[in-house]
Amino acid sequence: MNLPVQLVSTDFDGTLFAEFENPPVPEALQEQLAWLQRQGATWVINTGRDLSSLMESIARARLTVRPDYVVTVEREIYRHHEHRYEAVGEWNDRCTQEHAVLFDEVRAALAEVVAWVDQNFEADVYTDVYSPFCLIARNNPDADAIQEYFGAFCRRFPRLAFVRNDVYARLSHVAYNKGTALAEICRRVGVRAEHVLAAGDHLNDLPMLSREFARWLVAPSNAVPQVKARVLEQEGYVSHQHCGHGVAKGLELLLRGLR
Repeated sequence: MNLPVQLVSTDFDGTLFAEFENPPVPEALQEQLAWLQRQGATWVINTGRDLSSLMESIARARLTVRPDYVVTVEREIYRHHEHRYEAVGEWNDRCTQEHAVLFDEVRAALAEVVAWVDQNFEADVYTDVYSPFCLIARNNPDADAIQEYFGAFCRRFPRLAFVRNDVYARLSHVAYNKGTALAEICRRVGVRAEHVLAAGDHLNDLPMLSREFARWLVAPSNAVPQVKARVLEQEGYVSHQHCGHGVAKGLELLLRGLR
């Protein structure tokens, strides 16, 4: 394959997909991704959603193209095979095991964090199968303050990361994020970072929006300031168009003259 871009990694909500637009994923972007796949390129959806939620939204969006891989909850990898998505067992099993060990280590200490959040904020805190601490803050300033508090907490547990998207957050192992999952997929398909494009709009996309993992970086106009700054400082492209339209424009600029 002689294309400069051989793998495209896109976040889902706010990057590829716009919930209240029709269609939620622009037809131009779907056509670009389909063309790339026909040339042998790989498309990855790299999201914080779990697999069932992602599959439901893909079905509702009536996509004409399917990703070759999906990364869910920022860390688990699934490969498209015969009309379904199969877990990449070696990676996912190791990911699950290392998270279980880490979460057992921090669980008792989290009680003080939960107490502090309950005392100072009107936020929803709960546990799920992916994290012993999940957060829905009332607003972004509250989420900022809680994230700052967690910075000190994570220094006590260096393998622990606070993963945030808007007012939502969960905990994760530092070795497993959108960037390292992208690197693992690249390893499996034999694509180097110099042939990868990554696109994202929010804080949990920052790990993959790095020249370590992708040569080309794209952010739509609705990306948060931290994402725009990260992309621009690495000579990436920040579009004046939102969501999938912005990603389509970034791909158009890259692919111009190739077809």
